[in-house]
Amino acid sequence: MALKVLSALDSAKTQYYHFKAIIIAGMGLFTDAYDLFCIPPIMKLLGRIYYSDGADRFQIPNAVVSPMLALALLGTVIGQLVFGRLGDLIGRRRVYGLALMLMVLSSLACGFSICTTKQCVLGSLGFFRFLLGVGIGGDYPLSATIMSEFANKMTRGAFIAAVFSMQGFGILASSTVTMAVCKIFEATTTRDNDVNKRQHQADIAWRLILMLGSIPAAFTYYWRMTMPESARYTALVEQNVMQAAKDMEKVLDVSISQIAEEYPLPPSPPQYPLISKRFLRRHGRDLFACATSWLLVDIVFYSSNLFQSKIYHQYIDGNGHDQTMNAFEEAFKVTRHQAILAICSTISGYFVTVFFIDRIGRVAIQALGFFFMGVIYLAIGVPYSHKWSEQHNFGFMFLYALTFFFANFGPNTTTFIVPAELFPARFRSTCHGISGAFGKVGAIIGTVAFLWASQEDNKNDKGVNETGVTTALLILGGVCFMGFAITYFFTRETMGRSLEENEKEDDSDALCFLRCLTKSSLRTNSPRNNNEVAVNADAP
Repeated sequence: MALKVLSALDSAKTQYYHFKAIIIAGMGLFTDAYDLFCIPPIMKLLGRIYYSDGADRFQIPNAVVSPMLALALLGTVIGQLVFGRLGDLIGRRRVYGLALMLMVLSSLACGFSICTTKQCVLGSLGFFRFLLGVGIGGDYPLSATIMSEFANKMTRGAFIAAVFSMQGFGILASSTVTMAVCKIFEATTTRDNDVNKRQHQADIAWRLILMLGSIPAAFTYYWRMTMPESARYTALVEQNVMQAAKDMEKVLDVSISQIAEEYPLPPSPPQYPLISKRFLRRHGRDLFACATSWLLVDIVFYSSNLFQSKIYHQYIDGNGHDQTMNAFEEAFKVTRHQAILAICSTISGYFVTVFFIDRIGRVAIQALGFFFMGVIYLAIGVPYSHKWSEQHNFGFMFLYALTFFFANFGPNTTTFIVPAELFPARFRSTCHGISGAFGKVGAIIGTVAFLWASQEDNKNDKGVNETGVTTALLILGGVCFMGFAITYFFTRETMGRSLEENEKEDDSDALCFLRCLTKSSLRTNSPRNNNEVAVNADAP
Protein backbone atom coordinates (compact mmCIF):
# COMPACT_ATOMS: atom_id res chain seq x y z
CA MET A 1 0.00 0.00 0.00
CA ALA A 2 1.58 3.25 -1.11
CA LEU A 3 0.71 6.65 -2.42
CA LYS A 4 -0.20 6.58 -6.09
CA VAL A 5 2.44 9.16 -6.97
CA LEU A 6 5.17 7.11 -5.28
CA SER A 7 3.99 3.93 -6.93
CA ALA A 8 4.07 5.73 -10.26
CA LEU A 9 7.66 6.81 -9.62
CA ASP A 10 8.67 3.27 -8.66
CA SER A 11 7.18 1.76 -11.82
CA ALA A 12 7.89 4.58 -14.28
CA LYS A 13 9.61 3.68 -17.53
CA THR A 14 12.95 5.28 -18.28
CA GLN A 15 12.23 8.61 -19.94
CA TYR A 16 13.74 11.96 -20.83
CA TYR A 17 13.48 13.44 -17.35
CA HIS A 18 15.59 10.67 -15.85
CA PHE A 19 18.46 11.54 -18.16
CA LYS A 20 17.97 15.24 -17.50
CA ALA A 21 18.15 14.56 -13.74
CA ILE A 22 21.36 12.55 -14.26
CA ILE A 23 22.96 15.52 -16.02
CA ILE A 24 21.72 18.08 -13.49
CA ALA A 25 22.84 16.04 -10.49
CA GLY A 26 25.92 14.60 -12.19
CA MET A 27 27.39 17.95 -13.17
CA GLY A 28 27.89 18.70 -9.50
CA LEU A 29 29.90 15.49 -9.09
CA PHE A 30 31.78 16.37 -12.28
CA THR A 31 32.80 19.71 -10.76
CA ASP A 32 33.59 18.07 -7.42
CA ALA A 33 36.08 15.70 -9.03
CA TYR A 34 37.58 18.40 -11.24
CA ASP A 35 38.27 20.67 -8.27
CA LEU A 36 39.54 17.98 -5.93
CA PHE A 37 41.80 16.12 -8.37
CA CYS A 38 43.31 19.03 -10.28
CA ILE A 39 45.32 19.97 -7.21
CA PRO A 40 48.33 17.55 -7.66
CA PRO A 41 49.62 19.20 -10.88
CA ILE A 42 48.79 22.63 -9.45
CA MET A 43 50.97 21.86 -6.46
CA LYS A 44 53.77 21.06 -8.92
CA LEU A 45 53.34 24.48 -10.51
CA LEU A 46 53.25 26.22 -7.14
CA GLY A 47 56.41 24.40 -6.13
CA ARG A 48 58.18 25.72 -9.22
CA ILE A 49 56.99 29.28 -8.57
CA TYR A 50 57.45 29.70 -4.83
CA TYR A 51 60.03 27.04 -3.88
CA SER A 52 62.79 27.57 -6.43
CA ASP A 53 65.58 27.81 -3.81
CA GLY A 54 67.05 25.47 -1.22
CA ALA A 55 68.12 21.84 -1.13
CA ASP A 56 64.72 20.50 -2.21
CA ARG A 57 64.16 22.81 -5.14
CA PHE A 58 60.67 22.98 -6.58
CA GLN A 59 59.21 20.77 -3.85
CA ILE A 60 56.54 22.15 -1.49
CA PRO A 61 57.20 20.88 2.07
CA ASN A 62 54.81 18.32 3.51
CA ALA A 63 53.93 20.79 6.26
CA VAL A 64 52.41 23.00 3.54
CA VAL A 65 50.91 20.30 1.29
CA SER A 66 49.12 18.54 4.16
CA PRO A 67 46.91 21.46 5.27
CA MET A 68 46.33 22.52 1.66
CA LEU A 69 44.81 19.11 0.88
CA ALA A 70 43.12 18.67 4.24
CA LEU A 71 41.35 22.07 4.16
CA ALA A 72 39.27 21.20 1.09
CA LEU A 73 38.39 17.81 2.57
CA LEU A 74 37.55 19.37 5.94
CA GLY A 75 35.25 21.79 4.17
CA THR A 76 33.63 18.80 2.46
CA VAL A 77 32.96 17.18 5.86
CA ILE A 78 31.23 20.34 7.10
CA GLY A 79 29.29 20.77 3.85
CA GLN A 80 27.97 17.22 3.94
CA LEU A 81 26.75 17.54 7.50
CA VAL A 82 25.22 21.02 7.14
CA PHE A 83 23.66 20.72 3.68
CA GLY A 84 22.61 17.13 4.33
CA ARG A 85 20.62 18.24 7.36
CA LEU A 86 19.21 21.28 5.57
CA GLY A 87 18.06 19.03 2.74
CA ASP A 88 15.77 17.21 5.19
CA LEU A 89 14.67 20.29 7.12
CA ILE A 90 13.80 22.75 4.34
CA GLY A 91 13.84 20.65 1.16
CA ARG A 92 16.30 19.24 -1.35
CA ARG A 93 15.67 21.77 -4.12
CA ARG A 94 15.86 24.84 -1.88
CA VAL A 95 19.46 24.18 -0.87
CA TYR A 96 20.57 22.42 -4.06
CA GLY A 97 21.24 25.62 -5.96
CA LEU A 98 22.97 27.17 -2.94
CA ALA A 99 25.54 24.36 -2.81
CA LEU A 100 26.22 24.70 -6.53
CA MET A 101 26.58 28.49 -6.37
CA LEU A 102 29.04 28.16 -3.48
CA MET A 103 31.10 25.76 -5.61
CA VAL A 104 31.12 28.11 -8.61
CA LEU A 105 32.06 31.22 -6.65
CA SER A 106 34.73 29.40 -4.64
CA SER A 107 36.32 27.98 -7.81
CA LEU A 108 36.57 31.47 -9.25
CA ALA A 109 37.90 32.83 -5.95
CA CYS A 110 40.64 30.16 -5.90
CA GLY A 111 41.90 31.54 -9.19
CA PHE A 112 41.81 35.07 -7.86
CA SER A 113 43.77 34.18 -4.68
CA ILE A 114 44.99 37.55 -3.49
CA CYS A 115 48.54 38.86 -3.10
CA THR A 116 51.75 37.79 -4.78
CA THR A 117 53.85 36.65 -1.82
CA LYS A 118 54.15 32.95 -1.09
CA GLN A 119 52.50 33.01 2.34
CA CYS A 120 49.60 35.18 1.22
CA VAL A 121 48.87 33.22 -1.96
CA LEU A 122 48.95 29.84 -0.24
CA GLY A 123 46.93 31.12 2.71
CA SER A 124 44.18 32.62 0.56
CA LEU A 125 44.14 29.58 -1.70
CA GLY A 126 43.68 27.33 1.33
CA PHE A 127 40.80 29.49 2.59
CA PHE A 128 38.94 29.50 -0.71
CA ARG A 129 39.50 25.77 -1.17
CA PHE A 130 37.94 25.26 2.25
CA LEU A 131 34.83 27.13 1.05
CA LEU A 132 34.94 25.11 -2.15
CA GLY A 133 34.96 21.96 -0.06
CA VAL A 134 31.85 23.11 1.80
CA GLY A 135 30.02 23.47 -1.51
CA ILE A 136 31.32 20.12 -2.75
CA GLY A 137 30.24 18.45 0.47
CA GLY A 138 26.75 19.87 0.15
CA ASP A 139 26.40 18.49 -3.34
CA TYR A 140 26.98 14.85 -2.35
CA PRO A 141 23.90 14.11 -0.19
CA LEU A 142 21.60 16.31 -2.26
CA SER A 143 22.55 14.79 -5.63
CA ALA A 144 22.27 11.21 -4.37
CA THR A 145 18.99 11.82 -2.54
CA ILE A 146 17.30 13.65 -5.40
CA MET A 147 18.29 11.01 -7.94
CA SER A 148 17.17 8.14 -5.70
CA GLU A 149 13.80 9.78 -5.08
CA PHE A 150 13.14 10.44 -8.78
CA ALA A 151 14.24 7.02 -10.06
CA ASN A 152 12.18 3.86 -10.42
CA LYS A 153 12.99 0.93 -8.20
CA MET A 154 14.25 -1.40 -10.93
CA THR A 155 16.90 0.93 -12.38
CA ARG A 156 17.49 3.21 -9.39
CA GLY A 157 20.97 1.87 -8.75
CA ALA A 158 22.03 2.42 -12.36
CA PHE A 159 20.72 6.00 -12.32
CA ILE A 160 22.53 6.93 -9.10
CA ALA A 161 25.68 5.19 -10.34
CA ALA A 162 25.42 7.17 -13.59
CA VAL A 163 25.31 10.38 -11.56
CA PHE A 164 28.37 9.31 -9.63
CA SER A 165 30.17 8.23 -12.80
CA MET A 166 30.38 11.91 -13.73
CA GLN A 167 33.16 12.03 -11.15
CA GLY A 168 35.32 9.99 -13.52
CA PHE A 169 34.68 12.44 -16.33
CA GLY A 170 35.53 15.26 -13.93
CA ILE A 171 38.91 13.67 -13.23
CA LEU A 172 39.48 13.23 -16.96
CA ALA A 173 38.40 16.81 -17.66
CA SER A 174 40.76 18.22 -15.04
CA SER A 175 43.60 16.23 -16.60
CA THR A 176 42.70 17.30 -20.14
CA VAL A 177 42.36 20.97 -19.24
CA THR A 178 45.61 20.93 -17.27
CA MET A 179 47.53 19.28 -20.12
CA ALA A 180 46.09 21.73 -22.66
CA VAL A 181 46.92 24.76 -20.51
CA CYS A 182 50.43 23.46 -19.83
CA LYS A 183 51.12 22.86 -23.50
CA ILE A 184 49.83 26.29 -24.50
CA PHE A 185 51.89 28.09 -21.88
CA GLU A 186 54.95 25.93 -22.56
CA ALA A 187 54.82 26.89 -26.23
CA THR A 188 54.93 30.58 -25.29
CA THR A 189 57.78 30.26 -22.76
CA THR A 190 60.32 27.95 -24.41
CA ARG A 191 62.01 30.82 -26.24
CA ASP A 192 62.06 33.12 -23.23
CA ASN A 193 64.93 32.79 -20.72
CA ASP A 194 63.56 35.36 -18.27
CA VAL A 195 63.00 33.33 -15.07
CA ASN A 196 60.65 35.89 -13.54
CA LYS A 197 58.50 35.96 -16.66
CA ARG A 198 58.28 32.15 -16.75
CA GLN A 199 57.19 32.11 -13.11
CA HIS A 200 54.61 34.79 -13.82
CA GLN A 201 53.18 32.71 -16.67
CA ALA A 202 53.09 29.61 -14.49
CA ASP A 203 51.25 31.68 -11.88
CA ILE A 204 48.60 32.56 -14.46
CA ALA A 205 48.35 28.94 -15.61
CA TRP A 206 47.38 27.37 -12.28
CA ARG A 207 44.82 30.10 -11.64
CA LEU A 208 43.27 29.52 -15.05
CA ILE A 209 43.05 25.76 -14.46
CA LEU A 210 41.12 26.28 -11.23
CA MET A 211 38.75 28.87 -12.65
CA LEU A 212 37.82 26.80 -15.70
CA GLY A 213 36.34 24.19 -13.36
CA SER A 214 33.47 26.52 -12.50
CA ILE A 215 32.06 26.67 -16.04
CA PRO A 216 30.23 23.28 -16.26
CA ALA A 217 28.58 23.78 -12.86
CA ALA A 218 27.45 27.31 -13.74
CA PHE A 219 25.66 26.00 -16.83
CA THR A 220 23.42 23.73 -14.72
CA TYR A 221 22.47 26.32 -12.09
CA TYR A 222 19.28 27.39 -13.90
CA TRP A 223 18.14 23.78 -14.28
CA ARG A 224 18.67 23.14 -10.59
CA MET A 225 16.62 26.16 -9.58
CA THR A 226 13.72 25.25 -11.87
CA MET A 227 13.48 21.52 -11.15
CA PRO A 228 10.56 20.46 -8.93
CA GLU A 229 10.96 19.30 -5.37
CA SER A 230 11.24 15.56 -4.88
CA ALA A 231 7.79 13.99 -4.67
CA ARG A 232 8.86 11.83 -1.77
CA TYR A 233 9.97 14.87 0.22
CA THR A 234 6.80 16.81 -0.63
CA ALA A 235 4.48 13.89 0.14
CA LEU A 236 6.20 12.19 3.08
CA VAL A 237 7.99 15.05 4.84
CA GLU A 238 5.92 18.13 3.98
CA GLN A 239 2.86 15.83 3.68
CA ASN A 240 1.46 17.76 0.74
CA VAL A 241 0.38 14.84 -1.42
CA MET A 242 -1.55 16.94 -3.92
CA GLN A 243 1.47 19.18 -4.61
CA ALA A 244 3.64 16.11 -5.08
CA ALA A 245 1.18 14.79 -7.65
CA LYS A 246 1.13 18.13 -9.50
CA ASP A 247 4.93 18.23 -9.63
CA MET A 248 5.22 14.67 -10.87
CA GLU A 249 2.49 15.17 -13.48
CA LYS A 250 4.98 17.34 -15.38
CA VAL A 251 7.92 15.02 -14.77
CA LEU A 252 6.27 11.67 -15.54
CA ASP A 253 4.08 12.92 -18.37
CA VAL A 254 0.96 11.32 -16.88
CA SER A 255 -2.48 12.65 -16.06
CA ILE A 256 -2.89 13.92 -12.54
CA SER A 257 -6.00 11.76 -12.20
CA GLN A 258 -3.74 8.72 -12.35
CA ILE A 259 -1.46 9.77 -9.47
CA ALA A 260 -3.67 11.94 -7.23
CA GLU A 261 -5.37 10.41 -4.19
CA GLU A 262 -9.16 10.26 -4.30
CA TYR A 263 -9.57 11.06 -0.61
CA PRO A 264 -7.71 13.62 1.53
CA LEU A 265 -5.17 12.05 3.81
CA PRO A 266 -4.80 13.03 7.47
CA PRO A 267 -1.40 14.40 8.53
CA SER A 268 0.97 11.86 10.01
CA PRO A 269 3.27 13.48 12.59
CA PRO A 270 6.85 12.16 12.91
CA GLN A 271 7.06 9.33 15.38
CA TYR A 272 10.65 9.76 16.58
CA PRO A 273 13.47 12.29 16.09
CA LEU A 274 16.88 11.78 14.53
CA ILE A 275 18.68 11.75 17.87
CA SER A 276 16.77 9.06 19.72
CA LYS A 277 17.12 5.49 20.91
CA ARG A 278 14.44 4.40 18.49
CA PHE A 279 16.33 5.81 15.52
CA LEU A 280 19.45 3.96 16.64
CA ARG A 281 17.50 0.75 17.15
CA ARG A 282 15.89 0.89 13.72
CA HIS A 283 18.62 2.53 11.63
CA GLY A 284 21.80 2.49 13.70
CA ARG A 285 23.20 -0.65 12.06
CA ASP A 286 22.60 0.75 8.57
CA LEU A 287 24.19 4.08 9.46
CA PHE A 288 27.19 2.30 10.96
CA ALA A 289 27.62 0.14 7.85
CA CYS A 290 27.31 3.08 5.44
CA ALA A 291 29.57 5.45 7.38
CA THR A 292 32.29 2.89 8.16
CA SER A 293 32.41 1.50 4.62
CA TRP A 294 32.68 5.02 3.19
CA LEU A 295 35.41 5.96 5.66
CA LEU A 296 37.47 2.89 4.75
CA VAL A 297 37.15 3.22 0.97
CA ASP A 298 38.02 6.93 1.02
CA ILE A 299 41.18 6.23 3.00
CA VAL A 300 42.25 4.10 0.04
CA PHE A 301 40.71 6.00 -2.87
CA TYR A 302 41.88 9.51 -2.05
CA SER A 303 45.36 8.54 -0.91
CA SER A 304 45.88 6.66 -4.19
CA ASN A 305 44.32 9.33 -6.39
CA LEU A 306 45.89 12.43 -4.92
CA PHE A 307 49.35 10.89 -4.68
CA GLN A 308 49.59 8.91 -7.89
CA SER A 309 52.74 10.81 -8.84
CA LYS A 310 54.49 9.72 -5.64
CA ILE A 311 53.74 6.08 -6.45
CA TYR A 312 54.64 6.03 -10.13
CA HIS A 313 56.99 9.01 -10.50
CA GLN A 314 59.90 6.70 -11.34
CA TYR A 315 57.87 5.57 -14.36
CA ILE A 316 57.54 9.16 -15.58
CA ASP A 317 61.19 10.07 -16.03
CA GLY A 318 63.13 7.57 -13.94
CA ASN A 319 64.52 10.28 -11.69
CA GLY A 320 61.86 11.34 -9.28
CA HIS A 321 62.05 15.10 -9.66
CA ASP A 322 63.93 16.01 -12.80
CA GLN A 323 65.06 19.59 -12.28
CA THR A 324 65.90 19.91 -15.96
CA MET A 325 62.16 19.96 -16.80
CA ASN A 326 60.28 23.21 -16.71
CA ALA A 327 57.14 23.64 -14.62
CA PHE A 328 54.74 22.88 -17.44
CA GLU A 329 56.56 19.70 -18.50
CA GLU A 330 56.45 18.28 -14.99
CA ALA A 331 52.77 19.16 -14.47
CA PHE A 332 51.94 17.74 -17.92
CA LYS A 333 53.64 14.39 -17.25
CA VAL A 334 51.96 13.98 -13.87
CA THR A 335 48.57 14.83 -15.37
CA ARG A 336 49.05 12.59 -18.40
CA HIS A 337 49.39 9.50 -16.22
CA GLN A 338 46.35 10.60 -14.22
CA ALA A 339 44.36 10.85 -17.47
CA ILE A 340 45.53 7.42 -18.64
CA LEU A 341 44.41 5.82 -15.38
CA ALA A 342 41.07 7.66 -15.56
CA ILE A 343 40.38 6.34 -19.06
CA CYS A 344 41.65 2.79 -18.59
CA SER A 345 40.40 1.99 -15.11
CA THR A 346 38.43 4.72 -13.34
CA ILE A 347 35.75 5.49 -15.95
CA SER A 348 35.49 1.87 -17.07
CA GLY A 349 34.89 0.84 -13.45
CA TYR A 350 32.03 3.31 -13.14
CA PHE A 351 30.29 2.05 -16.26
CA VAL A 352 30.65 -1.61 -15.35
CA THR A 353 28.91 -0.70 -12.10
CA VAL A 354 26.11 1.06 -14.00
CA PHE A 355 25.56 -2.14 -16.01
CA PHE A 356 25.67 -4.62 -13.11
CA ILE A 357 24.39 -2.68 -10.08
CA ASP A 358 20.74 -3.68 -10.61
CA ARG A 359 21.65 -7.20 -11.73
CA ILE A 360 23.94 -8.54 -8.99
CA GLY A 361 23.27 -6.02 -6.22
CA ARG A 362 25.06 -3.40 -4.18
CA VAL A 363 26.43 -5.70 -1.47
CA ALA A 364 28.05 -8.13 -3.91
CA ILE A 365 29.74 -5.35 -5.88
CA GLN A 366 30.96 -3.60 -2.74
CA ALA A 367 32.30 -6.79 -1.15
CA LEU A 368 34.04 -7.95 -4.33
CA GLY A 369 35.55 -4.50 -4.86
CA PHE A 370 37.00 -4.36 -1.36
CA PHE A 371 38.31 -7.92 -1.61
CA PHE A 372 40.11 -7.55 -4.95
CA MET A 373 41.52 -4.15 -3.96
CA GLY A 374 42.96 -5.72 -0.82
CA VAL A 375 44.51 -8.61 -2.77
CA ILE A 376 46.07 -6.26 -5.32
CA TYR A 377 47.52 -3.89 -2.72
CA LEU A 378 49.15 -6.85 -0.99
CA ALA A 379 50.44 -8.14 -4.35
CA ILE A 380 52.16 -4.85 -5.16
CA GLY A 381 53.07 -4.00 -1.56
CA VAL A 382 54.79 -7.16 -0.29
CA PRO A 383 57.43 -7.41 -3.06
CA TYR A 384 57.65 -3.66 -3.71
CA SER A 385 61.16 -3.08 -2.33
CA HIS A 386 62.86 -5.74 -4.46
CA LYS A 387 60.61 -5.97 -7.52
CA TRP A 388 58.09 -3.21 -8.21
CA SER A 389 60.35 -0.23 -7.46
CA GLU A 390 62.40 -0.97 -10.56
CA GLN A 391 62.15 1.62 -13.30
CA HIS A 392 59.48 1.15 -16.00
CA ASN A 393 57.92 -1.94 -14.43
CA PHE A 394 54.65 -2.14 -16.33
CA GLY A 395 53.41 -5.09 -14.30
CA PHE A 396 53.21 -2.78 -11.32
CA MET A 397 51.35 -0.13 -13.31
CA PHE A 398 48.82 -2.68 -14.57
CA LEU A 399 48.04 -3.97 -11.07
CA TYR A 400 47.98 -0.44 -9.68
CA ALA A 401 45.42 0.55 -12.36
CA LEU A 402 43.26 -2.41 -11.34
CA THR A 403 42.89 -0.93 -7.84
CA PHE A 404 41.10 2.06 -9.40
CA PHE A 405 38.90 -0.24 -11.49
CA PHE A 406 37.78 -2.26 -8.47
CA ALA A 407 37.35 0.88 -6.39
CA ASN A 408 34.81 2.21 -8.87
CA PHE A 409 33.36 -1.19 -9.76
CA GLY A 410 33.04 -1.53 -6.04
CA PRO A 411 32.83 0.50 -2.83
CA ASN A 412 33.64 3.96 -4.17
CA THR A 413 30.35 3.88 -6.11
CA THR A 414 28.18 1.73 -3.85
CA THR A 415 28.93 3.79 -0.74
CA PHE A 416 27.42 6.74 -2.61
CA ILE A 417 24.33 4.73 -3.59
CA VAL A 418 23.33 2.73 -0.52
CA PRO A 419 22.85 5.61 1.99
CA ALA A 420 20.42 7.23 -0.47
CA GLU A 421 18.25 4.08 -0.40
CA LEU A 422 18.20 2.81 3.17
CA PHE A 423 16.82 5.62 5.31
CA PRO A 424 13.38 7.24 5.70
CA ALA A 425 12.62 10.31 3.61
CA ARG A 426 12.86 12.71 6.55
CA PHE A 427 16.33 11.39 7.47
CA ARG A 428 17.65 10.40 4.04
CA SER A 429 19.72 13.45 3.17
CA THR A 430 21.01 13.79 6.74
CA CYS A 431 22.14 10.16 6.96
CA HIS A 432 23.78 10.35 3.54
CA GLY A 433 25.61 13.48 4.70
CA ILE A 434 26.76 11.75 7.89
CA SER A 435 28.01 8.74 5.93
CA GLY A 436 29.79 10.97 3.43
CA ALA A 437 31.33 13.06 6.20
CA PHE A 438 32.86 9.91 7.67
CA GLY A 439 34.20 9.16 4.21
CA LYS A 440 35.92 12.52 3.93
CA VAL A 441 37.41 12.05 7.39
CA GLY A 442 38.87 8.85 5.93
CA ALA A 443 40.11 10.86 2.96
CA ILE A 444 41.91 13.26 5.31
CA ILE A 445 43.47 10.35 7.17
CA GLY A 446 44.51 8.64 3.95
CA THR A 447 45.98 11.67 2.20
CA VAL A 448 47.91 13.06 5.15
CA ALA A 449 49.14 9.64 6.34
CA PHE A 450 50.22 8.55 2.86
CA LEU A 451 51.92 11.88 2.24
CA TRP A 452 54.11 11.50 5.31
CA ALA A 453 54.63 7.74 4.85
CA SER A 454 55.97 8.26 1.33
CA GLN A 455 58.03 11.38 2.05
CA GLU A 456 61.46 11.30 0.48
CA ASP A 457 63.75 11.99 3.41
CA ASN A 458 65.08 8.45 3.12
CA LYS A 459 64.74 7.89 -0.61
CA ASN A 460 67.19 5.65 -2.45
CA ASP A 461 69.05 6.34 -5.67
CA LYS A 462 65.91 5.51 -7.63
CA GLY A 463 64.10 8.47 -6.08
CA VAL A 464 61.82 6.15 -4.07
CA ASN A 465 61.22 5.85 -0.34
CA GLU A 466 60.76 2.08 -0.59
CA THR A 467 60.01 1.47 3.08
CA GLY A 468 57.40 4.23 3.26
CA VAL A 469 55.63 3.25 0.05
CA THR A 470 55.67 -0.45 0.97
CA THR A 471 54.19 0.27 4.40
CA ALA A 472 51.52 2.52 2.90
CA LEU A 473 50.50 -0.07 0.30
CA LEU A 474 50.24 -2.85 2.88
CA ILE A 475 48.14 -0.67 5.19
CA LEU A 476 45.81 0.18 2.30
CA GLY A 477 45.41 -3.54 1.64
CA GLY A 478 44.50 -4.15 5.27
CA VAL A 479 41.96 -1.32 5.17
CA CYS A 480 40.32 -2.95 2.14
CA PHE A 481 39.90 -6.26 3.96
CA MET A 482 38.32 -4.40 6.89
CA GLY A 483 35.86 -2.91 4.40
CA PHE A 484 35.07 -6.38 3.07
CA ALA A 485 34.24 -7.56 6.59
CA ILE A 486 32.01 -4.56 7.32
CA THR A 487 30.17 -5.09 4.03
CA TYR A 488 29.69 -8.82 4.56
CA PHE A 489 28.41 -8.62 8.13
CA PHE A 490 26.53 -5.33 8.30
CA THR A 491 25.42 -3.97 4.90
CA ARG A 492 21.85 -4.68 3.74
CA GLU A 493 20.87 -5.18 0.11
CA THR A 494 18.53 -2.57 -1.41
CA MET A 495 18.24 -3.81 -4.99
CA GLY A 496 14.79 -4.05 -6.58
CA ARG A 497 12.86 -2.61 -3.64
CA SER A 498 11.11 0.71 -3.26
CA LEU A 499 12.66 3.25 -0.92
CA GLU A 500 9.76 2.77 1.48
CA GLU A 501 10.28 -1.01 1.50
CA ASN A 502 13.91 -0.48 2.47
CA GLU A 503 12.89 1.27 5.67
CA LYS A 504 12.98 -1.21 8.52
CA GLU A 505 9.80 -1.43 10.60
CA ASP A 506 9.13 -3.01 13.96
CA ASP A 507 6.18 -5.37 14.30
CA SER A 508 4.61 -2.96 16.78
CA ASP A 509 4.78 -0.16 14.23
CA ALA A 510 3.11 -2.29 11.58
CA LEU A 511 0.35 -3.31 14.00
CA CYS A 512 -0.24 0.31 15.00
CA PHE A 513 -0.43 1.32 11.37
CA LEU A 514 -3.01 -1.37 10.56
CA ARG A 515 -5.19 -0.19 13.43
CA CYS A 516 -5.04 3.39 12.20
CA LEU A 517 -5.78 2.21 8.68
CA THR A 518 -8.87 0.30 9.84
CA LYS A 519 -10.21 3.36 11.69
CA SER A 520 -9.65 5.56 8.65
CA SER A 521 -11.51 3.05 6.48
CA LEU A 522 -14.49 3.02 8.83
CA ARG A 523 -14.65 6.82 8.91
CA THR A 524 -14.75 7.17 5.12
CA ASN A 525 -17.07 4.14 4.73
CA SER A 526 -15.39 3.37 1.43
CA PRO A 527 -14.07 -0.11 0.59
CA ARG A 528 -11.68 1.38 -1.97
CA ASN A 529 -9.95 3.59 0.58
CA ASN A 530 -7.94 0.70 2.02
CA ASN A 531 -5.93 0.51 -1.16
CA GLU A 532 -5.23 4.23 -1.45
CA VAL A 533 -4.03 5.35 1.96
CA ALA A 534 -0.41 6.48 2.01
CA VAL A 535 2.08 4.34 3.81
CA ASN A 536 4.92 6.17 5.49
CA ALA A 537 7.27 3.77 7.23
CA ASP A 538 7.83 6.38 9.93
CA ALA A 539 4.11 6.97 10.61
CA PRO A 540 2.57 5.56 13.79
